[in-house]
Amino acid sequence: MTSAYQELCRTFQRLSRFGHLGAIVGVDMQTTMPPGGSQARGEALAELSVFMHETLTNPRLGSLFDAAQQDSLNDVEQANLYEMQRAWQQASLLPASLVEAKSLAGSRCEHAWRQQRPANDWQGFATNLKEVVKLSREEAQLRADALSVSRYDALLDLYEPGMTSAQLDSTFGDLKSWLPALLQQAVARQQSRTILQPVGPFAIEGQKQLGLRLMETLGFDFHHGRLDVSAHPFCGGVPEDVRITTRYSENDFLSAMMGVIHETGHARYEQNLPQQWRGLPVAQARSTAIHESQSLFMEMQLGRSKAFLQRIHPQVVALMGEQPALEVQNFIPLTQRVQPGFIRVDADELSYPAHVILRYEIERALIEGEIEVDDIPALWDEKMQQSLGIDTRGNYRDGCMQDIHWTDGAFGYFPTYTLGAMYAAQLFHAVKQAIPQVEDLIQHGDLQPLFDWLKQNIWQHGSRFSTAQLLINATGETLNPAYFRQHLEQRYLSE
Repeated sequence: MTSAYQELCRTFQRLSRFGHLGAIVGVDMQTTMPPGGSQARGEALAELSVFMHETLTNPRLGSLFDAAQQDSLNDVEQANLYEMQRAWQQASLLPASLVEAKSLAGSRCEHAWRQQRPANDWQGFATNLKEVVKLSREEAQLRADALSVSRYDALLDLYEPGMTSAQLDSTFGDLKSWLPALLQQAVARQQSRTILQPVGPFAIEGQKQLGLRLMETLGFDFHHGRLDVSAHPFCGGVPEDVRITTRYSENDFLSAMMGVIHETGHARYEQNLPQQWRGLPVAQARSTAIHESQSLFMEMQLGRSKAFLQRIHPQVVALMGEQPALEVQNFIPLTQRVQPGFIRVDADELSYPAHVILRYEIERALIEGEIEVDDIPALWDEKMQQSLGIDTRGNYRDGCMQDIHWTDGAFGYFPTYTLGAMYAAQLFHAVKQAIPQVEDLIQHGDLQPLFDWLKQNIWQHGSRFSTAQLLINATGETLNPAYFRQHLEQRYLSE
């Protein structure tokens, strides 16, 4: 006789397969789909979203969850039941009509953004964004009413369960108290030496080959994934078929190179999630911030470390060509250069949190109704001036139109980047305690012990534990931002 728990698992495995289709179709939409397919693809994805929503909110599931509480379950099954019930409760708060409308509005906004951003067309973009914001506020209100929290906290909980804006304000407030001074110190310190800028053009094919070699170095499984090109770098697909993307510029190969390393961090996490639980919520990534911790672990903790840069330097020269700027004594400080700029995805470690906090403060005010879409450009410029001394007036493409997150209503996502950076620093500190010789291993190209540690402590657990418990198990404590500060001071003021 099939138990209630087993019946629930079958339903969620079925949903997982439909989610698989949606994920791959979504990747294709952002990589190879011709422009003329946008409307039909958006409608197809909206239809799939409604179908999955109706499956997930089937009234029968409520009685199955009640019955499953009486089943004899081990700890993994109990964690899975909790995650299934959480997904059911979250979905049940929204009517299918809102799910469909939000999917359609997001597809329309994202597709138009691809042309509007290069054209610096804020007005055109704002028209579509207003509809996305309107629908996102409706969603936030429904969730907030059910959870008795603020509208923004209701959306934040979708990406980082248990996190609140009050906690973020405290954590980010502390960060803002010391980061600007550290940023100024690092810039002043680097001004004492001349850092040569590489001179292009750098062939796109050569950049692609460099990215593929670095993916191989970082253990990417090409039997279960691939590299493509998109307007905005991302990692998508499913664990069995992970798609990562980057974008190339003939004048700057470092952006694509570090972008590939970042997305490979996401991919390694996906490819190493627990296979024995595949198709079930417990096998999914723990949270968005934990996911970002894996990409930033690869990009920042490992990818910009002196040991790793020394190791990959010969490959860089072989594919990008010899020139003074790419000699190792210039290449390392070039890659660790602190230089505040417009673009978040190209930002150095010290500037990056300022980009994130800016977006967090704007999107929270937007969802709470304290500001409107038309207020974004001026507020963006004000905060960029305050935090990084950069003028973005009239430059929408490199300002408030540079990211893809708001186009589909992913409000609540941005804070997870800096939380992820903090988690990554804490995890790497724990690695060094567990493997004291890790930097020597990295320099000699032996990354397997590092990957084994990540698999043992993070990857293989999926959503079995809460974020806090996962960190405690891996590092001995919950989030401690002190490790992030310690890492930044050591790299940029000591090395």
